[in-house]
Amino acid sequence: MSANGASALKLEVVTIPVADLDRAKAFYEGLGWRLDADFPLGGRRAIQFTPPGSGCSIHFSPASASSPAGSAQGLFLIVADLDGARADLVKRGVEVSDVFHLTPEGREPGPAPDRATYNSYAGFTDPDGNGWLLQEISTRLPGRIDPGTTSYASVSELADALRRAAEAHGEHEKRHGGERDENWPDWYAEYLVSEQAGTEPPE
Repeated sequence: MSANGASALKLEVVTIPVADLDRAKAFYEGLGWRLDADFPLGGRRAIQFTPPGSGCSIHFSPASASSPAGSAQGLFLIVADLDGARADLVKRGVEVSDVFHLTPEGREPGPAPDRATYNSYAGFTDPDGNGWLLQEISTRLPGRIDPGTTSYASVSELADALRRAAEAHGEHEKRHGGERDENWPDWYAEYLVSEQAGTEPPE
């Protein structure tokens, strides 16, 4: 059961329609995604990949009239460092759009002003035209993440979070007379949890 009493429903898999299973498999392997399965299941071939740090995976399905290849669009991949994630894809030979942000008038080039969370993007497609968006999120909206669960997808992502905590803690010490805070590990931990959960940071 979830915190509000409803049954837990965890999004496990998103199906991606493709024209060529082996071509799609080679592409997603090239992204560095984890291959979880490739075996016969129910008379079909089950292929599953999981992006690094993701709790949700993708399955391939053969293209059909109702689900043509390339019809999966607006698939979001959340990143803490958009420039770094984009550079990694380019290094792997993927054609990625330039970074852009959204305004009431539409897309504008470059990251969001002040690097506002949720509004800097870059896009790419797989060989079938299924469309992915990298979205940079630095601070979550309140309640979006369970405060009882704090995790990081990579060492660099955790290191960046620790740097932000260190900077915030420096301001915290200044507000309290500039003296060294002996309980800084507890403060850091509370800051990291609150940042992911979108709750108020420690005072």
